[in-house]
Amino acid sequence: MHNIEAIERRLWNAADQLRGNSEFASNEYFLPIMGLIFLRHAYSRYLNVKGEIEKTLPTRGGKTRPLTKEDFGQKTAIYLRPEAQFDYLVGLSDDKDRAQAIIDAMDAIEEDYETLKGVLPKQEYQVLDNVLLGRILRVFDDASLKSASGDVFGRIYEYFLTQFADQGAHDNGEFFTPVSLVQMIVNVIEPDHGKVIDPACGSGGMFVQSAHFIENQHGNPTEAVTFYGQEKNPTTIRLAKMNLAVHGLEGDVQKGITYYDDNHEMLGKADFVMANPPFNVDEVDADKVKGDPRLPFGLPGVNQKGAVSNGNYLWISYFYSYLNDTGRAGFVMSSQASSAGRDEQKVRQKLIETGHVDAMIAIRPNFFYTRTVPCELWFFDKNKLEDKRDKVLMIDARGIYRKVTRKVYDFSPEQLKNLTSIVWLYRGYQNRFLELQRSYIQECLQQAGELNLFLSEFNSKAILIEIVKIYLKKEQIDTSPLEVLKELGTAIDAVSWVGRGIVQQAELLSNDYFDKLPLENGALHAAAETIAPWADQCRDLIKEIDLVYKLSVRLTDHCEKELNARESEHYNVRDINRMKKALDEARKDAVEQLRLVRYFYKQTHWLQEHFPDAILRDVPGLVKLVDREEIEKNDWSLTPGRYVGVAPEEIDEDFDFEEALREIHVELSDLNAEAVELAATIARNFEELGA
Repeated sequence: MHNIEAIERRLWNAADQLRGNSEFASNEYFLPIMGLIFLRHAYSRYLNVKGEIEKTLPTRGGKTRPLTKEDFGQKTAIYLRPEAQFDYLVGLSDDKDRAQAIIDAMDAIEEDYETLKGVLPKQEYQVLDNVLLGRILRVFDDASLKSASGDVFGRIYEYFLTQFADQGAHDNGEFFTPVSLVQMIVNVIEPDHGKVIDPACGSGGMFVQSAHFIENQHGNPTEAVTFYGQEKNPTTIRLAKMNLAVHGLEGDVQKGITYYDDNHEMLGKADFVMANPPFNVDEVDADKVKGDPRLPFGLPGVNQKGAVSNGNYLWISYFYSYLNDTGRAGFVMSSQASSAGRDEQKVRQKLIETGHVDAMIAIRPNFFYTRTVPCELWFFDKNKLEDKRDKVLMIDARGIYRKVTRKVYDFSPEQLKNLTSIVWLYRGYQNRFLELQRSYIQECLQQAGELNLFLSEFNSKAILIEIVKIYLKKEQIDTSPLEVLKELGTAIDAVSWVGRGIVQQAELLSNDYFDKLPLENGALHAAAETIAPWADQCRDLIKEIDLVYKLSVRLTDHCEKELNARESEHYNVRDINRMKKALDEARKDAVEQLRLVRYFYKQTHWLQEHFPDAILRDVPGLVKLVDREEIEKNDWSLTPGRYVGVAPEEIDEDFDFEEALREIHVELSDLNAEAVELAATIARNFEELGA
C-alpha cells in the first residue's frame, strides 16, 4: 500500500491526542489505544475472510447456515458480533455513550473467546471524553485503509507498539522486540510444528511472526503449532493475548517470573524456543535457582550479595533445557554474553561441547527502539547433521542494515532473505538459494517492464521547455546565447533514448527466456550478466533525469531573474511553478522506479558475488563456518566478529551525495528541535525549583 508510513504517522498523531486530552500518562493510555486498534484490526481481518467463508456455507431449504466463530478460527481471524464490529462503533452519534458501547463490544468478544476473559481494556474508556472518543474512532476508520489489501492493520498494530516502546510507555519498552529481529529468528529456526515456547513473551510478537511463517508455507498455524508463553507483567500479558487473538491465534500465556517459575513444565518438551529476555540482570537469588533442573550446566557466577552475577546464562540454559531431542531455539542476547569470562565462560564451554550450538548472528546497535546497544542472535539445534556437530556458523551482520529513522535501523525484506540464504547454504538447501536468485531477476525484469509508464509521465512533464521556448520566441529573445536551453534539450533527448532502450531490452529478455529461467547456477549467472549493462544504465538514467529537472529550474530562474519574464504577458508564473512541481513529482517517481530495477539486480549480484558456486564459503567480514578447535583457541568465544575478519572496503556506486546532504540537514533540524525542547524543559525545572 502506497504512503503507509504517512498514514501510520497520521493515525499516531491523532491517537496521541489522548495524552493531551485525558488524565492518562503515556504508560496508561497505551492500553485504551491498543484496545481500539485491536477492535479495528479484528474487524479488518473479519471483513477480509467473511466473503470467503460465506461462499462455502452450506444451504438447506433455501436457508444458509449462520456464521460461527469456528468458521473464522479456520481463517486465523475472530468472529465479531454486530455490536462488536468497528463500523457500528464509528457510526454512534454524540448523544450515545461511546465508552459503554466499546465496553459492550469488548464484553461480547470475551463471551465468545474464553481466553480473553478479563484481558481486554474496558473501564479505562469511562474516563475519556465522549466527543474525543468519537474523533479517535473516526481516525481509525481512515478512508484510505478501507480498500487496503494485505495485513495493513497488522503493520499499523506493530507500528503503534513501536511508538509506545519508543516513549517508554510500558516497562521501559521491554515488551516489544523489533519485527525484523523476530523475523530473522523465525527464518532460521522455521517453527512449523509442535510446541513453541517463549518464556519472556512480552507482547507475543514471536508467536505472531511464527504464524505468518506457517501461513507463508500454506499451513494453518492453529493446527500446526501450540504456543506457550510466560511473562511477569500482567499488563503485558493482556497485550500478548490481544495480539494473539487479533490474529486468530490462541496461546497459553501465564504470569510468572521465569527465573523462579516454570508454569508450563516444558523441560525437554519444546520443539521450538524463541525469546528476547531482559539483558544482564544481576538480582536473581542464587539459592532459589541453584538446584533448578533447567540449569544443566550449573550456575554462572554468584556475587557477594548471594545473587547470580549476570542472568544471561540462566536464560541461555533455560532455552537449551526446554528443547526436546530434535528441537531448535533462537533468541536475542546481549553481545556481552558471547565472550563473557570466568564462570560464564565455563557454562558456555559446556554448551558448545554438546554440539548443539548452531549459529550466531551479530547485530549492530540501534535495532531496538529503547536500547542503543548491539546484540547477537543465538541459535541451537539438537538435530544437527553429524558433519555439523562440531561447527558453528558465524555471521557478522553488523554491516547489513536499513536506516528507518535517525535513531532506529532494521533489515529490509531482501536483507532478511539474503542473510537467511546463508543459513540455507549451511544446511544444504541449495535450491532455496537458487530460487531466491531467480526471484530477484524476475522482479528486476518486472520493475523494468513498468518503467515505460513512469518515463512517459516524466517526459510529458518536461514540456516545460516548450513553454519557455514559446515565451522566448514571442518576446523575440535571441536563444543562441542560452547554453542552458541547449543543454536541457540534449538531456531530455538522452532520457528518452536511454529509457526506451532499457524498456525494450527488458521486454525482449522477459519474452525470450527469463520467464522460463531454469533453477541452475550457471543459467542464473548468465542471466545476471545479461541484465548487468542496463542495470548500470538505470543508474546513468537517474542522473540524466535529475539533470533535466535541475536545468529546467535553472532555465526558469534565468528567465525570471535575467530576462524579467515575470513582467511578460507570455510568461505565467503560476503555471510555470505548477509545472515545475509536477515535473519534480514525476522525477521522484521515475527515479524511485529506476532504483527498484537496480535494487533487485544488486540483490542478485550480492548473492552471486558472495557465493558464486551456490555453496557456503567463508566470506571475510560476513560469514565463517568455525570448528570447535578454533573456538577453544579463542577462549570459547561465540562472537562472530572474532572469526569472520574484516570485509574489504566497498565503493557504493549508487551513493547519492545530495540525498545524503538532505538526510544530514533533516537530522540536524531534528537535533536542533530536541535541543530547544530540552532547554525549555530545563528552564521549567529551574523555575519550579525557584532557581
